[in-house]
Amino acid sequence: MADDATAAGPRQGGCACGAVRFSVDVTGTEMDACHCGRCRKWSGGPFMAVEVQNLSVAPEAPLGVWDSSEWGERLFCRECGSSLGFRMKDGPMVVLSAFVFDTPLTQPLVTEIFIDDKPDTYAFAGDTKKMTGAEVMAAFGGE
Repeated sequence: MADDATAAGPRQGGCACGAVRFSVDVTGTEMDACHCGRCRKWSGGPFMAVEVQNLSVAPEAPLGVWDSSEWGERLFCRECGSSLGFRMKDGPMVVLSAFVFDTPLTQPLVTEIFIDDKPDTYAFAGDTKKMTGAEVMAAFGGE
């Protein structure tokens, strides 16, 4: 099973305490950062994530699911509280924190969303595409 930063195939990762372990195919070629207030409170800072498919978690793992909005759910460890990911309720998108993988990912930070919610106390180096909350909702067919 491949698990280096550039190999194709399933990647392994998990929460801080190790109670939730997963295998997943990383399909995103970039890392994105969300600055919305909910993500910042949930993850303790901007939520930086990559898109994935075929998420596999053992049925007995203490994976928590928080119904965080009318369209999305957040995944976390019920033992240690690690923020793991976000998924759309209707299934088209699953993203995991870029930092929960056993081997660090190499995807570059490309897009920052909900930039209008970002506090002035931090900024990322380099150029990124920046989208407001309204632009994000329009892109996903929201209001």
